[in-house]
Formats: sequence, C-alpha cells, structure tokens
Amino acid sequence: MICAISQPTFFPWLGYFDLIDQVDNFIFYDDVQIEKQSWGVRNKIKSNHEFLYLTVSLLKINGFKECFYNNTLISKDFKWRNKQIKSIRQFYSKSDFFKENIDFIENLIISKSNFMLSDFNENIISKISERIGIQTKFKKSSSLKSKQGTKDNRLVQICSELNAEFYISPKGSFEYIEKNNKYGAFLNSNINLVYNDYNHPIYNQIGDNFISHLSIIDLLFNVGKDNCLKIIRSGRNHLNY
Repeated sequence: MICAISQPTFFPWLGYFDLIDQVDNFIFYDDVQIEKQSWGVRNKIKSNHEFLYLTVSLLKINGFKECFYNNTLISKDFKWRNKQIKSIRQFYSKSDFFKENIDFIENLIISKSNFMLSDFNENIISKISERIGIQTKFKKSSSLKSKQGTKDNRLVQICSELNAEFYISPKGSFEYIEKNNKYGAFLNSNINLVYNDYNHPIYNQIGDNFISHLSIIDLLFNVGKDNCLKIIRSGRNHLNY
C-alpha cells in the first residue's frame, strides 16, 4: 500500500493532485498548525498582472498561534467569497472551458458556510479529484490513532498504522524529513521513502505568457475536466518502487 500525507491546502496546484493520484490513501494532515500566508489559506490564479491571490478569510483565535486546520472556522462573511468568484469570472470568462466549470467552482467556494478550514479545503480537494478522475481514498490525520511524535516520526507512525509499504513525499519536504539524518525516521522503519520531483507541465493557457504553479482552477478552465489528469500526470518523474 502506498500513502502520502499533506496539509489540506486551498485549491492546490497540479503537483498536489499528482501526489494524490499516485497513492492508495491520501492523508489530510489536519491537526497541525496553520502558517500565516501559507497555501492552506491562499492560492494563485492568472490575472492581467500575471497572477492574483485568492485568500480564505478565517475567524482567528489569538492570531495564528492556536489555529489548526481542524479547529479554525472560515469566516461566515460572504464578501470574500463573492470577491473570489468575481475575480475568477473576470479573468477566465473567455477561457475555453469556462462554462463547463464555473458553476462547479462557485459551488465549492460558497457551499460551506460554517465549517472548519480543514473541512472547507478537504471538500474542495476531494470534489476536484473526483471530477478529474482520481479515485484515491482520503483520510484525516485527526481520525487516526497515531497522535504521538513530531515531524518525520509521526509520518512514520501514520504510515505504520495504515500498513503502508511506501510513502511518497514532495521533494520540497526533504529538509523537513531528513533534518537529523538521511531518510529521517523512515531509516529504521519498514516503510520505503520515495520523493516525487514534479516538473510542472506547460499547457494551453489563456493570455500571452504562460505562468506555472497556479491553482488547479487555471487548468480546469483552460483544458477542461476530461484533459486535466493526463496533463497532471505528464509532470511526474519516474518513481522506482
């Protein structure tokens, strides 16, 4: 069994969905602290000025010090949601697959009015995954028994609880996992650690210049739901299991 663990980010980029597509179980790391201006609360779409951030409004508890994905409510105020929808309509109305996806995207933004950030983001990710043909199972770290340990040690505990033989990690987590030693806590475990070095693909994008590392929203509007997964997979480096 193959698994991956990641914080539930807001309308993630293509590499996030590629990670989901490669595993049997994808674990939303929802009982960890939210970092200010992280991908958990914002992401980018294309605009007239290269890119624009869409940001989730939160009901903060003592700043971000006590804010975890599974204990922080998104704001009930619909102004920020309507602002996001207005921006999306403004910059993607002339895209090839605007009509196919606009109602779907709008419903994801407005459908959860009184939910934790984790629930809000997880709903977005799971619904988009289903729409583009990913069949991976999702779980929450907060629902698992493995609560002890920090950083790479807890990752190993979660993998062990799920009887995972392989753990796929984004290349960007290398320093997080291997801060103290090569392979980190995975070194003395029965779990094989694999890094996914994602190469962002180029696709037909509205506008004169191509911008990479935008939200999945950009891919949906530009290539359509039926073509998303093929393009996402094209950026995957070969992984030896």
